[in-house]
Amino acid sequence: MEDREKDKEQKNIEQNEVKEQAEYTPPVQPDFLRETIKQKPVNKKKLLRRTLTTVAMAVVFGLVACFTFLVLEPVISNRLYPEEEADEVRFPEETETEEMKPEDMIVEENTEEPVEIVQAELNDEQIAEVLSQVQFSLDDYRLLYEQMSDLAETAGRAVVTVTSVVSDVDWFNDIYENEASASGIIVADNGKAILILVSAGTLNGAESITVTFCDQSRASAELVQKDPATELAILSVPLVDISEETMDVIDIATLGSSSSINLLGSPVMALGSPMGTSGSVCYGIVTSTGTVVDEADSAYKIITTDIYGSRNATGVLINMKGMVIGIIDHVSTGNDMSNLLTAYGITELKKTIEKMSNDKERAYLGIHGADVPREAIEELNIPEGAYVRAIDMDSPAMEAGIQNGDVVVQINETPITTYSGLLEVLYDSDPEDTLTFMLMRQGREMSTTVTLGTR
Repeated sequence: MEDREKDKEQKNIEQNEVKEQAEYTPPVQPDFLRETIKQKPVNKKKLLRRTLTTVAMAVVFGLVACFTFLVLEPVISNRLYPEEEADEVRFPEETETEEMKPEDMIVEENTEEPVEIVQAELNDEQIAEVLSQVQFSLDDYRLLYEQMSDLAETAGRAVVTVTSVVSDVDWFNDIYENEASASGIIVADNGKAILILVSAGTLNGAESITVTFCDQSRASAELVQKDPATELAILSVPLVDISEETMDVIDIATLGSSSSINLLGSPVMALGSPMGTSGSVCYGIVTSTGTVVDEADSAYKIITTDIYGSRNATGVLINMKGMVIGIIDHVSTGNDMSNLLTAYGITELKKTIEKMSNDKERAYLGIHGADVPREAIEELNIPEGAYVRAIDMDSPAMEAGIQNGDVVVQINETPITTYSGLLEVLYDSDPEDTLTFMLMRQGREMSTTVTLGTR
């Protein structure tokens, strides 16, 4: 009983405590103790400044990344995928003559006995009798021209048409395109591209250059280098842009010789655009080879023919062996023969073509020279050498003190006996090379040092 009463009392006590807690009301806080949490106001200027700083850093980082990629990408690519270098273009040295001599026309038989050539002296009556027995029929002439046509077709595999496109604006501000074309020849294959020699007059300001091969296939070309003296240029067409079918058809031109004594009066053919239209062919003979173009550091000879062609003619002259002996270009033609085809002799151009094909700058000296005449050597005791006729203003030769009338007898350790010998040394030199010239001036020997430049 006592335990029950204790439990009852305990429950009553707990119930009273619960009632007291339920009835309790916290006292009202005074107004000055109330607090309200407010957000910090946004500083727009500071936010804008931070945003601009972040954007600027991102731009700088992007530029640095792009620059690093552009610099390192070729290096990494070359390490992973090494690119083959282009082969150096070199033309073989000429022999004394590459023209066909009379004795070369004799058919050689398989015999050990030498062929004896007997020269008989005939009088006029005997010569007339022999000539009267020689008769040519129409079939003979047809056969002759068929053979010449076959030769032109074979040599024409190395002839191409170069077309350049230039954009211009007319009076009404409308844009239109101008096309100009010229005939060129394939001079080399450096393992990466086909190299083409062409007149540079049609390439001035060209935005695009297209080459049309003998099978009428086309490919884009790029300018490698242009020679300011001859206005000739070298173009390159990547091999990957030329189909296998075209590679089987085209050919590399065989460069002959224009320095042969047998060249005067010999028959030649003009291929390319001798009549101003692509694919035209003309026949004729060489009438002159003695003209030399007056250009510094050069001795380009001019071949004149009796072929009446266009003033805009381009292309090549070939001999009866299919070899290129000249590059058609109207230079030093008088008014009385303005339409006769003339060409640069290929012999004097070979070194220039080599330099341009290998994209190497020619060394510039600034001398207009000639050989010392034989009479001056014998009568005036002037030594053999390169006679200086004139000097370009502000040229390396003028800065070194070389004067008109000097005779160059030695360059470094190489004796100079002709003007062509001096040019050989220049062709083998590079800009910024330093050469020691040994001169003869009014009977006195003197030396000077020349630092070659660029044209």
